[in-house]
Amino acid sequence: MHYPAASRLPLVDVLHGRSVPDPYRWLEDAASEQTRTWSQAQDELTRPFLDALPGRRELARALGGLLGAGAVGAPVQRGERAFFTSRTGSQQHAVLVLREAGDRTLLDPAALDPSGLTTLDAWSPSRDGRLLAYQLSSGGDEESVLHVLDVDSGAEVEPPLDRTRYSSVAWLPDSSGFYYVRRLAADSPFDRRVYLHRLGSGSEADTDPGVHDEYVFGEGRDPRTYYGVSLSRDGRWLVVSASVGTEPRDDVWIADLDAGPAAEGLRPVQEGVDARCAAAVAFDGRLYVWTDRDAPRGRLCAADPSTPTDWQELVPEDPDAVLTDFALTRDTVVVCRSRHAVAELAELERTTGHHRRDLTLPGPGTVTTLISRPDGGDEVWIGWTDWTTPPGVLVHDTTSAGVSPRVWAQAPGAPPTVQLTARQEVYRSADGTKVRLSVLAPGEHVDEPDRPRPTVLYGYGGFSIALDPGYTVSALAWVAAGGVWAVAHLRGGAEEGESWHRAGMRAAKQNVFDDLHAAAEHLRSTGRADRLGIYGGSNGGLLVGAALTQRPDLYDAVVCSAPLLDMVRYELFGLGRTWNDEFGTADDPAELDWLLGYSPYHAVRKGGTDPATVHPATIYPATLFEVFDADTRVDPLHARKMCAALQAVQPEDGPPILLRRETDVGHAARSVDRTVALSVDTLSFLAAQLGLDPTQADGLLGGDVLSSDVLSSDGTVA
Repeated sequence: MHYPAASRLPLVDVLHGRSVPDPYRWLEDAASEQTRTWSQAQDELTRPFLDALPGRRELARALGGLLGAGAVGAPVQRGERAFFTSRTGSQQHAVLVLREAGDRTLLDPAALDPSGLTTLDAWSPSRDGRLLAYQLSSGGDEESVLHVLDVDSGAEVEPPLDRTRYSSVAWLPDSSGFYYVRRLAADSPFDRRVYLHRLGSGSEADTDPGVHDEYVFGEGRDPRTYYGVSLSRDGRWLVVSASVGTEPRDDVWIADLDAGPAAEGLRPVQEGVDARCAAAVAFDGRLYVWTDRDAPRGRLCAADPSTPTDWQELVPEDPDAVLTDFALTRDTVVVCRSRHAVAELAELERTTGHHRRDLTLPGPGTVTTLISRPDGGDEVWIGWTDWTTPPGVLVHDTTSAGVSPRVWAQAPGAPPTVQLTARQEVYRSADGTKVRLSVLAPGEHVDEPDRPRPTVLYGYGGFSIALDPGYTVSALAWVAAGGVWAVAHLRGGAEEGESWHRAGMRAAKQNVFDDLHAAAEHLRSTGRADRLGIYGGSNGGLLVGAALTQRPDLYDAVVCSAPLLDMVRYELFGLGRTWNDEFGTADDPAELDWLLGYSPYHAVRKGGTDPATVHPATIYPATLFEVFDADTRVDPLHARKMCAALQAVQPEDGPPILLRRETDVGHAARSVDRTVALSVDTLSFLAAQLGLDPTQADGLLGGDVLSSDVLSSDGTVA
């Protein structure tokens, strides 16, 4: 490999008395001519390398066939109308469907923008189902412009509201307006406020349709605060929640709108407590509160809204399972728990919480959504998926005698069959903590004898996010080609509740990396992994970045996607300021020590003949960085700087260090074709480094595939 030249500057910051080198800071400026030239050179190195890898056509066919199954989301009921998302195998994005006498597509992002760059971020129908608030983003920026649609005519009701990223919408009972959240300025991702917007309140002369909105809440609070809003069915009770960045604690207030304007009557449900809390007033007039306060695995309480701090426990904490969701019907509360990342459902008495019966799910999997009618009703809709089942919907009637929910809607396509076994194993981390690992391997029976195989280890380990069983086409294509795919349920996640999360954040972040190293050693020691790659994105990109610098000997290949890597300066870019409770801040000397203890960019070792060498020469594993130029969460500068640092010390005859750059997409949602193209690059890179023959994926799958199975030279699917 002949890597592009990258100037190494003698730039050293002195922070709290510590010298912190930053030789590639110039790569932070994406607009500079020097950075553009370097990035173009990386493109010219990486694209031909990836395009020449074997098995790309077969991987594209396999991934296209698996994605061709499509997906269906759980419905939101408004009288006789049901609103839900659906994607067929031929569609680039999910569409929003209205089911009444029949099915009718209300919103199709591809029809709004044939380029495929527009995404549907969120949607909320009014109480009577006549109007729909929906939010769109373009080019991956996730900025969420809020529109209001007349459901019957399909006409826009008024000009859209911008600056509504991450806003919930709480409709007034008469559909005359809604409470929502909006940023003060377009040029800042912070400083949100809660407002009441009344439809038609502006005039033609107004350049901003929200100029006359009624202020409700947010003045004088931390600018990093995110807010949520909900309104009782009768319109009397407004609930406002607030959390500073991604901190695992919430303040919640409630206002009796019959007594006066919301801005004057908000009273605390919980305030100033180090615990999560989510609350809403239901159809029965009770305030329901989910919390991990005094219950790290979660519990459910109820209260009279007029005395909102007087909680009565309805569903106590389970010592071995996490309470993840609940839904209320006329007579029951249906609760979902996750036991070691596997979903369970139970039906309880609504007023007392007494157990009625357990419900039988199709197998070990994940309940993605649990939703009932706004007026209670007797039915609960259950979003469902597992390792081999595309997202679909079950429905359970709480008045029926059956304990097995029936199918409400399956994914519209028939996915190809992948013969695999999925088993959960337990291993011990460096400090003796038991950690679980889900292992997907080829074959029909768990007890089948196996052989060492090329193995990919995937992890995340942060922000209280659980890696539950779910239909993952990259994993299925890898297993279909004969490899093993393992998912580590690391500390920092939510698999075992909030204590599990806090055991992998702030000063304890090293536990997450130790858990991953131990998972890798477990896979090697049990003989399943002959060659081992690791893969992670976002916080998972930080995970694998730390892993490759801490244990370069343990891993043969790394895919590091949309990563955080410079942990000294991460707060200065994107949404970094909202994450410092998770990681710590360089403004504090003790927390700077935490960050420098694992910051991947700062851990790259010099080697070879460099006179500044203080370590023996280090050969790093083959590494592919994946960045997206429109990413407004994690700035691509992290990967640019880290890539330059690794390329500077990696021998030219050593494993490759590459940067894959993509334009017009951001951190998350993307079209199916772009999903296939990215996954083909990821899997073909891993396959080449780990010794997997990806051409086997096509033969093992069978079934229908998408027609878009030919890759063009720029990595997109033709």
